[in-house]
Amino acid sequence: MFDYAGLEEILREEIRQRREEGCEVSRIERKLLNLKSKDPSTLERLLEETAALTPNPEFPYVEPSSLPEIRRMRPRGPRRLDVNLSESSLLDKIYGAWLGRSAGCLLGKPVEGWSRGEIEEYLRLAGAYPLKNYVPLAPNIEKYAQRIKGDLVRCTLGNIEMMVRDDDLDYTILGLHVLETYGVDFTTEDVAKEWLTHLPYLCVYTAERAAYRNLVNGLKPPKTAVYMNPYREWIGAQIRADIWGYVTPGMPELGAELAYRDASLSHVKNGIYGEMFVSAMLSASFVTDDLEEILRIGLSEVPQRSRLAEAVRDVMRWSKRFSDWRDSWERIMEKYGHYHPVHTINNAAVVTLGLLYGDGDFERSITISVMSGLDTDCNGATVGSILGATLGADALPEKWTKPINDTVESYVAGFGRNRISDLARRTLKLAKSIRRRGLN
Repeated sequence: MFDYAGLEEILREEIRQRREEGCEVSRIERKLLNLKSKDPSTLERLLEETAALTPNPEFPYVEPSSLPEIRRMRPRGPRRLDVNLSESSLLDKIYGAWLGRSAGCLLGKPVEGWSRGEIEEYLRLAGAYPLKNYVPLAPNIEKYAQRIKGDLVRCTLGNIEMMVRDDDLDYTILGLHVLETYGVDFTTEDVAKEWLTHLPYLCVYTAERAAYRNLVNGLKPPKTAVYMNPYREWIGAQIRADIWGYVTPGMPELGAELAYRDASLSHVKNGIYGEMFVSAMLSASFVTDDLEEILRIGLSEVPQRSRLAEAVRDVMRWSKRFSDWRDSWERIMEKYGHYHPVHTINNAAVVTLGLLYGDGDFERSITISVMSGLDTDCNGATVGSILGATLGADALPEKWTKPINDTVESYVAGFGRNRISDLARRTLKLAKSIRRRGLN
């Protein structure tokens, strides 16, 4: 299946992953360093050895991957909240969440993969720092001239006609189709069927691509999340969270459970927690606009002794100490900068940073999230989604929503081009049905 180079890359990432999970990997690293043969079977044996490692007894975190164990390790929280919204107000918030997700994603897409320093340099040279609108296209800046091209141009200021296709929105749309097809009792296996029938393989990445490959080769969940998948704690599941929160307003426990069923196809531990955390926050965002309360409710659905929970709590504490978001950003990088740029933990910290320092202002929240670097389109989308739900579509600034023209492209089969307002109405129908069921 893999040549030597491909296996070596997977092994190196697996070693990194196991180290982050608290395992002692120095012996495996020495064996890899001293390899004389280019026989792939040697790497396969090392991968098996690496997979068999267990965390050091002194590892201070407890990070299960099964839902019952996750629930045993979570703190107390409001599993359900009173929702006092008219149907029109609920629709406004759902539509706001879809629009906010689109705007935040579009904002971050041109600079995806750039460091904070690169983003700041480019924006200063373009006369657009700090961000107050979509990223400008500045082809005269030679150093960056070839980095914003092709479809990325369609995401820049003055060139936006719609929300262009992006996996951050593909998964939101796919989740909507899962619920419309299988109902709220959908299983992880149902999600797997949707991937195989509605998502092109080359449009999924990292953990999702590994899980997709495992499905095609006949593996079943939860094995799909771990076999030859060293990306299983990266951000892929966290960006799939939103639809589960949209359809469970005021029901963070249920939103987190739906997120769990989705995440466990491709992720474990903090990869799962990221999706549960965001979904629970979105469920709460329909009830309160207190960002700290929203964060606490999100944390109440994940293990309190996890690395993700620690990172979020750290940022919450730093935000009270430092008035400038850049100071807290420095602390994030000092403690969590060793993670891959598309890992769940460091990006969840940036989402927290954007929410707290944005202080309920849509523009400030999404621009801080994007100017922070790391996975800019994903973090802008998540923060935009939460602020869109708290504020509602009518309260979102027109300069962020009007260029989108209520339209989103997608590679999900059957959803090539969509009215975002139509997706919101379909989401409302599901939310009402789930709420009625919960009240019976």
